[in-house]
Amino acid sequence: MNIEINNKTRNTINTSLIKKVVKNFLAKYKKNNHTVSIAFVGDKTMRTLNKQYREIDKITDVMAFPGNVLIKDFIKPEKKNLGEVIINYAQIKRQSRKFNNSIDQELIFILVHGLLHLLNYNDTTEKGRKEMEKLGEAIINDQFSMINSPC
Repeated sequence: MNIEINNKTRNTINTSLIKKVVKNFLAKYKKNNHTVSIAFVGDKTMRTLNKQYREIDKITDVMAFPGNVLIKDFIKPEKKNLGEVIINYAQIKRQSRKFNNSIDQELIFILVHGLLHLLNYNDTTEKGRKEMEKLGEAIINDQFSMINSPC
């Protein structure tokens, strides 16, 4: 398992918390042999990516890009790439205030949401959104009680 974290913001990110969450998530879904990349960006970068890849000209909290678009015979099983989750840290801070969560709580919720997207869960319909929300909350409640404890 390899977890890459790339912080393109000026904020200090709790990388040990991010790694714990990703490790627990990968273990739960039996993806321990996969690589995951997590990138933290600001509003401008996220808006640009959202416009480029989704044709939506506004900021968003998270985008996910699944990996392993299988190129026949080039991917070794031990080097599987689950993909990349890009998180807008400025938006996470705003949402934490809006939803009365700590920044870490909001960050974990959005991180898990992005990781679910890497497993091909989709929230473009109301049914899909509710399913992802329910799965995310269950994962957090079951696996990540460390949200409110020091890391």
